[in-house]
Formats: sequence, C-alpha cells, structure tokens
Amino acid sequence: MKRFFQPVPKDGSPAKKRPAAAPAPAPGPAAGAAVGEGDSPSRREEQPRRFVTWNANSLLLRMKSDWPAFCQFVSRVDPDVICIQEVRMPAAGSKGAPKNPSQLKDDTSSSRDEKQVVLRALSTPPFKDYRVWWSLSDSKYAGTAMIIKKKFEPKKVSFNLDRTSSKHETDGRVIIAEFDSFLLLNTYAPNNGWKEEENSFQRRRKWDKRMLEFVQQVDKPLIWCGDLNVSHEEIDVSHPDFFSSAKLNGYIPPSKEDCGQPGFTPSERRRFGNILSQGKLVDAYRYLHKEKDMDCGFSWSGHPIGKYRGKRMRIDYFIVSEKLKDRIVSCEIHGRGIELEGFYGSDHCPVSLELSEEAEAPEPKSSN
Repeated sequence: MKRFFQPVPKDGSPAKKRPAAAPAPAPGPAAGAAVGEGDSPSRREEQPRRFVTWNANSLLLRMKSDWPAFCQFVSRVDPDVICIQEVRMPAAGSKGAPKNPSQLKDDTSSSRDEKQVVLRALSTPPFKDYRVWWSLSDSKYAGTAMIIKKKFEPKKVSFNLDRTSSKHETDGRVIIAEFDSFLLLNTYAPNNGWKEEENSFQRRRKWDKRMLEFVQQVDKPLIWCGDLNVSHEEIDVSHPDFFSSAKLNGYIPPSKEDCGQPGFTPSERRRFGNILSQGKLVDAYRYLHKEKDMDCGFSWSGHPIGKYRGKRMRIDYFIVSEKLKDRIVSCEIHGRGIELEGFYGSDHCPVSLELSEEAEAPEPKSSN
C-alpha cells in the first residue's frame, strides 16, 4: 500500500548491531537432515531465542522502497529468526508446468529481474548471515518465508500442517522449522471474508479445524507466529463497536456469529480461543501486556484515508506452549500511531518475541 511517512535517507547509516556472543559456526547439514549425529546424547545445540514476525504486504515492494529502514530495524533487534507473510512472489515453474513452491520464479525476464532484487537484498548486511526458506503461491499472492541465522540450522523444515506430506499448503501459507527443543510454526491464515456464498467462511472454518488438530498433536513445545487474521478479544481492536457492526455494501450474513469485520466475528474469535485452550497455548503479547495500548498495541492499521483511518487491530501474534511461558522475556509490537510509523511500507508492523535461555538439565548422578 502507499506509504504515508518519510522514507529513511539512502545515505543513512544502519543502527549498530549487538555483538554476537560467539562466532557463528559453519552452516550445518541441509534442511531435513538430523543435527548433531555422533555428539554426546546430553549435548544440546544452542537454540534460537529472538524472533520477529511481519506481514510485508509484498516483500518485493518493501525491498524496492522501504528496505533501508527495515534493515536498520533488523540490525537493532538482531533476531535469530524472521518469519514473513504475504511474500507475494510467484513459485518457480513455467506456464502450464508444475510449480516449485520452494523456489522463486525466474523463467521470464521480469521474474529474473525480480528474483535478483530479492537475492541482492538478502545477500547484504544484516541478512548475509541468514538462510531463507520459501513457501510460495503460483501467483503473486500470499506466500511465506522463514529467514534463519545460519548458525541455527533446523533439524527439519516442513511446509504442510500434516508435517509428513511433501506438499506445500495451498498458497504457501505454512512453514514449520523443527529445532531440538521446540517447533516454530509460521502461518498466513486465510481471511474470513465478508460473504458466506463466496466460500470464504468455509475456507476459514476448515483452516481453523486443521489448526486445532495440529496444536493437539504436536510432539514438542510450539512457537506459533504470523498473521493469524483474528483479533481474539475486544482489547485487541481499537474500536470494538465499529468492527462488530462493520458491513460490506450493507451485506448481513445469515448467522449473527459471522457478522462484523473479518477477523473480529464472534465465530472466528470463539474458534481461536478454543485452539488456544485445547492446545494449551499462551498469547505471548497479552501474557505480558494486560492493558489496552491505543498507541502501539495493534499490529494492523487501516488506510490512513477514509473510514478506516485510526481503526486498528492486533492480528499478528506469537503464541507459545504453556511450557514456554515462563521463558518469555519480551513480546513487542513495533509500530505506533495512525500514520504507520514503524510499518516499513506495509499495513502491518513487525512483532518480536524474546525467550530466556533454556535451563540445562542436571547432569545424571553416578551410580558408583
């Protein structure tokens, strides 16, 4: 969407990055391979602890216009993992041929130029120390990316909620990285839409059902982030009455449970609450921030011109297993105000999570 703030000057110097605790080791095995084979069973690899999620609303457009400011943000926050939604870059594969959702399209002159823009942006500081995984749609729609520091090689990366399927979720909506002690899930949830006859309600209900099944079956503590396209409670929107009564062209759904702004309908909010309770999950931001914050408590902001000016929602989350809640150091929303400060050209701003170091298991006592 159009920017409504002054861009960072091109000659602006990036923020100073925090020094790393130790030099990064050489990259590990390819995604999907086991890590640490041959090591002592008691040895545990260092795990990522700082995370950022951001709906970029077209990563290519952000790289062309707002990248210097976002790079300064990344240098300052120094995340171990960056999860992106709405990449909006098409998957590799020529017209009519099977697509490869893990690779960027480059079979036309325009797609090759666009791919070069992305590769250049991700090969310069602060991103040269990261590796990227893609899950892309067939067209410039949806899609996700996960950008991980090379020293934190995941044991396995999956692209389907099934986790055993080699297929990518439709529209590239899922990336799952498995580490020794947790799973990291990046999702771009489908929008509920306004009208039942357009099948958007059914699509969202099916998604929520699959998410419920997923969180009930995970075999490790979970960190779930992304644009989840739902505001759980009234405190999570700036104007509850406005969003509750919102209509599109006067249309009123047959069920009151489906009335209101997509993302704030009673049925979506109820299903989301059920996913959290059944999965024994905690909303990290709300766990730390109990009160409503009208300045920087929302991750999505409506268009600065028109009836949505000043209307905002919190739809970008970090959700963690209850087992991890005591390790939450911070969870912050990095945009503020109605002029999209800190949104870096998107209609969403980044959200960050930091966990404390995992407590080491005590050494087993000798039986002698």
